[in-house]
Amino acid sequence: MVLATAKIGEFDRFWNTFSTKGAEKRKQHGCKGAHVFRDPNDSDRLWVIFDWDQAGWERFTSDPEVPAIFQEAGFTEGPPKSAEFLRDNDA
Repeated sequence: MVLATAKIGEFDRFWNTFSTKGAEKRKQHGCKGAHVFRDPNDSDRLWVIFDWDQAGWERFTSDPEVPAIFQEAGFTEGPPKSAEFLRDNDA
């Protein structure tokens, strides 16, 4: 799993790109799905949990076609950033 966060300008603009061009490009890099959440303290910030390994995420973010997809999606503070994974817990 990969947890990423980004700020957006308008949700519909983001979703229209995320669910089409973004989804196609993520799938090319091994992503199996995503869950999108709005930050309860900042309505412009989204959190996304991807069913993806770190290597696939890194291939995706370094793909030369991805910056244009991010721009089309309307990110306002640069590309999404992944959270650092620390540990698992069973409970």
